[in-house]
Amino acid sequence: MTQSPAGHGTAAPLSGDPGTTETPRFAYGGQALMEGIYMRGKDAIGVAVRGPDGQIFAGQEPLNSILHRNRFARAPFFRGIVVLYETLVIGTKWLMRSGSLAAAGEGVAFGGGAIALTMLFTIGLAVGLFVLLPLLVAQGGVTFLFGEVESGLGLFVIHILEGLVRVALFVGYLALVSRSAEIGRVFQYHGAEHMTIHALERDLPLTVDNIRKFPTAHPRCGTEFLVIFIIVSILLFSLLAGVELWVAILGRILLIPVIAAVSYELLKFGAARREQGFWRWLFMPGIWIQKITTKQPDDSMIEIAICAMQEGLAANDDTAPEGSWDPVREPIPDVEELAKEMEARLEAEEAAEKAASETDTATAEVEAIEPASAEATDDAETPAPRAGGATEGA
Repeated sequence: MTQSPAGHGTAAPLSGDPGTTETPRFAYGGQALMEGIYMRGKDAIGVAVRGPDGQIFAGQEPLNSILHRNRFARAPFFRGIVVLYETLVIGTKWLMRSGSLAAAGEGVAFGGGAIALTMLFTIGLAVGLFVLLPLLVAQGGVTFLFGEVESGLGLFVIHILEGLVRVALFVGYLALVSRSAEIGRVFQYHGAEHMTIHALERDLPLTVDNIRKFPTAHPRCGTEFLVIFIIVSILLFSLLAGVELWVAILGRILLIPVIAAVSYELLKFGAARREQGFWRWLFMPGIWIQKITTKQPDDSMIEIAICAMQEGLAANDDTAPEGSWDPVREPIPDVEELAKEMEARLEAEEAAEKAASETDTATAEVEAIEPASAEATDDAETPAPRAGGATEGA
């Protein structure tokens, strides 16, 4: 996932990136989906998803939430909360919708209720796993080893241990899910998204060959945002040291928007300075983590990324560099209708396979009967020996 700053600008080049020309267009971002990608512009997103028959489904969607339309949406600190909200809501919605399209290929349709429940579960799991669990593990571990801690060095140890547990959980979780074949493909699409944005920022024609020149890591990746988020959380959560457990838990939840706002501003401020000493080391872990969250895509995935970018550019009244590929695509279908169509097709294929199997079985039975019938006919035509033949010459 690549963050889209709420304003115009360019991304700083990565060390060793091919090409040096950058264009003063809006800094597009995006997110990998299940067999797809969406690209986010200033006022709209473009989406492309691979269909069950290999076709490309594509579409556009405006960014018209109340927060996005608010005049403070691009104000410092507030804009970080807007981006976090839109990333969670839009990203989760399209991740689920792309999953629904994939499931529709198997004749299954997910309702809106299932998508809403999945979104709530995902947010709850993230807060519980990366915000609350480290606190409980740190406090429980120190209390178990050293007894009750009320002040001084013990609180500092709890705080540092909580931060280390949060980092370990974050990296371990990414490493674990990356072993899944499905998530591995999502990480390949993630790489294709980054490589395509690199090519656009250098104003190169969006073709597979040009996009192949670039790395899968990108300095504005949402993974980098999460790394900064964790670092800032370690600092801000220190304000809650020594309070009662319920206050510590509630305070951490309430501080999430504040941490997001500060993290976003650090990313934005440091974007033009990331090659300088402090900023280079601050952002470097984000590039390292992308070795897990991005992988080299195949050409069909780059095709999806190009298509999503074309849709995103068109939705924001922008155009791709001259000479860019514009893949053939179809409108995104209604998931339930697609599921019904695929279910009918699967049933027809199953019936055809069953009929063919029955035909093969009947043919095999006939072929088995025919030799037996021929053998019986031969036995009937062979003359039987005459009775008393043994005494006939007496």
